[in-house]
Amino acid sequence: MQFFANLVLIVQLLSAIAIIGLVLVQHGKGADMGASFGSGASGSLFGATGSANFLSRSTAFAATLFFGCTLGLAFLANGRTGAPAADTVLDRAPVVAPAASGAAAIPGAAVAPAVTAPAASAAASAAAN
Repeated sequence: MQFFANLVLIVQLLSAIAIIGLVLVQHGKGADMGASFGSGASGSLFGATGSANFLSRSTAFAATLFFGCTLGLAFLANGRTGAPAADTVLDRAPVVAPAASGAAAIPGAAVAPAVTAPAASAAASAAAN
């Protein structure tokens, strides 16, 4: 499983580098492709407008690959937590015991609340593992 996660991470990094390079090579609205690669763009390998289509499609493919790798890494990381599904922050919180009913009958008596550990949920978690 670790090998697959590393492979997806490498593909994600390569697609991120490809996106950066492809975006930097593309021309803006004010510049022409001929300004970057010299004049005579109509005689180039892709034709007059073919390079713009090729670069935009390549960027879209690299972005889709990057997005897919990101989702894959999130899915793989979610499976690695090892925590049971029922174990939440509220299960680990201390439980405050209610005051005794006899103390409520005496006005002015200060009773400190008893704090107990959630032994039942810890024992249930240990039994489940």
